[in-house]
Amino acid sequence: MATQRILCIDIGGSNIKATVLDTAGKIIEPYQKLPTPTPSTPQNVLKTIQQLVNGFPAYQKISVGFPGYVKHGVVMTAPNLGTPAWAKFDLQGRVAKLLKKPCIVVNDADMQGLGIARGKGFEIVVTLGTGFGTAFLYEGTLLPHLEFAHHPVWKNDWDYDKYIGEKAFKKEGVEKWNKRIQRVIGILKTVFNYDHLYIGGGNAKQINFKLDKNITIVTNKEGIKGGPRLWQKKK
Repeated sequence: MATQRILCIDIGGSNIKATVLDTAGKIIEPYQKLPTPTPSTPQNVLKTIQQLVNGFPAYQKISVGFPGYVKHGVVMTAPNLGTPAWAKFDLQGRVAKLLKKPCIVVNDADMQGLGIARGKGFEIVVTLGTGFGTAFLYEGTLLPHLEFAHHPVWKNDWDYDKYIGEKAFKKEGVEKWNKRIQRVIGILKTVFNYDHLYIGGGNAKQINFKLDKNITIVTNKEGIKGGPRLWQKKK
C-alpha cells in the first residue's frame, strides 16, 4: 500500500487540476491544470481530464473531487458547472472506464477536508471559489455531506453561493465581500461551535480582516492530500 500512487483530480468551476501522490501524501507529479471547458458537459470534462493526465507517471488508483452533490460516485447536482446534463451521471464509473483504474468520486470540499483537517474535535473546511463548499469532520472522520451552500442566508432567499460566491465577489468588490465573509463566519461559529475552521479556495487570499486563533487559511495544494486518504478510509 505504501508504494501505491494515486491520481488526484480536482474539478472546479474555473480549472481542472491534477497531480499524482503516494499514499503518504508525497507529490510525485507536479500540480497541473487546464481551464474547465465551456460548456462544462460531462463529455467535455472527461476529454479535458484525459488531456490533462496524458503523460503522467503510472498510478494505481484515482480520487476525484467534484463541485456538486455526489452519492456513491454518481453526480446528483452540479450548480457551478451550469448544465443539467450532470444529473445522475456516473462520473466515478466513467472516469474508471476512461483511465482504466479504480476510482472514487466525492464532493470536492469533502476531499479537501480529508486532506486538511488535523483529526482533533469538530472541524469544518470551507472553500471560497466559484461557489461555497463545505466539509464537516469529527475526530478525522468525514461526516455525511451537506449542500450547505444552498441554504438561504440572506433576503430574497439568497443562498451562500449567491451571497459570497465568485459572482458576488466580482460584483460587490473586496470590502463588501469581506463584510459578508465576516457575517458567514459568525453564522458558522454560532450554529456549529466548531473546534477549528479552515478556509480554502481561490478567494481565501482576499480575506483582509483578523481571524480567530482557531481559523486557518489553507491552500488547494494542501487539500489534494485528501485523495490518498479517501482510499485509506475505504480500507
